[in-house]
Amino acid sequence: MSRWKELTGGTSGEDYARRFAALAGSGRDMHGEARFCAALVPPGARVLDAGCGTGRVMIRLAELGYECVGIDLDASMLAVARRQAPELNWIRADLAEFDPAECGAAADFDLVVAAGNIFPLLAPGTEARVAGRLAATLRPGGLLVAGFGLDEAHLPVPPGITLAEYDACCTAAGLTLVDRFATWDADPYEGGGYAVSVHRC
Repeated sequence: MSRWKELTGGTSGEDYARRFAALAGSGRDMHGEARFCAALVPPGARVLDAGCGTGRVMIRLAELGYECVGIDLDASMLAVARRQAPELNWIRADLAEFDPAECGAAADFDLVVAAGNIFPLLAPGTEARVAGRLAATLRPGGLLVAGFGLDEAHLPVPPGITLAEYDACCTAAGLTLVDRFATWDADPYEGGGYAVSVHRC
């Protein structure tokens, strides 16, 4: 079982959506992840949102002109995403088990984004498998972007993966580290409890 499922029971979609709606209503910028991705690939590029949740990042990327597919296992989160953007392609699948070919996602994406602490919230021991499956969705030269917390101050659960371990998973999947930042605003990474990593296929 994933750490996300243990944490939420798979029923937190509506609560999650309300929390982010409240943040947006307070004037908080909710589109840093999408803006970061848009700086890496041009409009029209194909983007896979891995662990898409309620679709906040993917819906914004679609608005900016990207061709998007979202994958998530949490039905309650996908229900919100489908209600907000029924015209987009939402797939319910386990990131550790999905077959990229069966999802129409094999070697065809310019960028995969895994925002929202996806890797620390996976089932322990599946991180390398997930990295391999996500890498298999990328065309040659495509990018995997993952942002996640590294300490308890930046995570809802105890830390589950270090940057060194994540990089090792990516290397095993045939990916090479391109850059690393401290935030989705592309602040330089100089250590600390959160990192956004960019790997190339």
